[in-house]
Amino acid sequence: MLLTSRVRPLRPSTRSSRRRAAALLASAVTVCLVAASAPAAPLGVGDRIFPYLGNPGYDVASYDLSLTYPGTNDKPLKAITTIDAWTTASLGRFNLDFAHGKVDSIEVDGRPASFTSAGDDLVVTPRMRLPQGSWMRIVVRHTSDPRPVKDRDGGWVQTSDGLAMANQADAAHLVFPCNDHPSDKAMFTFRITAPNKDTAVANGLPAGVEKVGGSTTWTYRTQHPMATELAQVSIGRSTVLHRDGPHGLPVRDVVPAHDKKALEPWLAKTPDQISWMESKVGAYPFETYGLLMAQATTGFELETQTLSLFEKELFTEPAYPKWYVESIMVHELSHQWFGDSVSPASWSDVWLNEGHATWYESLYAEEKAKKPMVDRMKAAYTASDGWRASGGPPAAPKPPKPGQKISIFRPNIYDGAALALYALRQEIGREFFERLERLWVRAHRDGTATTADFVRLASAVAGRDLSGFLKAWLYDAKTPPMPGHPDWKSTPPPSKKARGWPGKPGVGEADRRTPRVRRAAG
Repeated sequence: MLLTSRVRPLRPSTRSSRRRAAALLASAVTVCLVAASAPAAPLGVGDRIFPYLGNPGYDVASYDLSLTYPGTNDKPLKAITTIDAWTTASLGRFNLDFAHGKVDSIEVDGRPASFTSAGDDLVVTPRMRLPQGSWMRIVVRHTSDPRPVKDRDGGWVQTSDGLAMANQADAAHLVFPCNDHPSDKAMFTFRITAPNKDTAVANGLPAGVEKVGGSTTWTYRTQHPMATELAQVSIGRSTVLHRDGPHGLPVRDVVPAHDKKALEPWLAKTPDQISWMESKVGAYPFETYGLLMAQATTGFELETQTLSLFEKELFTEPAYPKWYVESIMVHELSHQWFGDSVSPASWSDVWLNEGHATWYESLYAEEKAKKPMVDRMKAAYTASDGWRASGGPPAAPKPPKPGQKISIFRPNIYDGAALALYALRQEIGREFFERLERLWVRAHRDGTATTADFVRLASAVAGRDLSGFLKAWLYDAKTPPMPGHPDWKSTPPPSKKARGWPGKPGVGEADRRTPRVRRAAG
């Protein structure tokens, strides 16, 4: 949730999934061709869930984000965001997503550009029209405000000793100007300047530490492209613990300095969990991994790329049993394959993230703690019709509630989507299913993918057309019969009046993103 000399990176040789997504959203791209004299307006890439998220007309190659932390988490950070991008249309002006900070100036290719705001967008007019297929460098000098935004979810998280980020689903642009949609992944460089008493950590690998007077600048750089919603920066009085993972993978964890001894038994489990995931789906896809233990109340854990965000309380609250905590650790770890390396082309495809993460969370609990997956899937089947009525089918989730953008993270895309994967395994058999999982993450590594991509690959692996079978499981209002379990029944959803409609969300519709809120610990 982005090169030290800021050398222009090589243009990626293949971005087939992004081009495919762009073709599907061609109508949105044409909006970018509007004359510069037209009124400034927010744009988007046509996402069904977040129609004004992202922007057409360019393809970001890299972000370089410089942040200066003032030593307190209730005052704005000074920031410079540098964006290198290729134009995909002729641009008299273009939009960036940015909504929570003061913009001091913008340059395009070294020349001052004019700008204005429109909704959550910055509308930028360069001095000269940018031809299609040209390279552009955008430099935005701005502030980044860590204080919460009324009626908005995500962005900076204020911890007891500093800051962290939680940008899913649409909140990276509350932190820095960007093309805030997972279909436009890019490389990131972070340069965080903070008082010497603090430690700064970000996605990727460290690329230098420079101490000048009373402050230190920490530089981190990703080795793989990343969606803006997965960006992570931690600033605080933390300790960074290092250990080796499988094949010499560097594993680093960021924990409150005074809690490192108590948290170590949990952190020591990560290398074996990575090995377990590799045995299921293949090699870990990134340059490093680790846990960021935040002293904050978020209500969720989050799969920020290479550095997953966790509430410290998950590991210190005795009510949570050991097997449960370990399965949640695997949930976020599995997202490094499903959601981070292979990102959703649109937010309607988010079931591909959460369904798979829930699948491997449940499989780990089955294998390591003797918690049968079939029991969880039967319970999910019973509730599935209600989940579909409340939140939509897995691949067609209902839009979020006003002021609750993360309310798209309902049970239908967690256990409801894992249930569809279970049905698929029942239909094609374990051997074909496991082959599909490995091929999926290999075919779309470092890219984006759609539900249609998954259906095509599943059909190819099974050697028969599964489009009708998967369409019913992913898009129908009613849950289809479960192969091999004709006795399973789904409880009809209660009436709107019984649900308290249209009052507060019920269980599973709360603003939390992990399964932790949807079942009792025990």
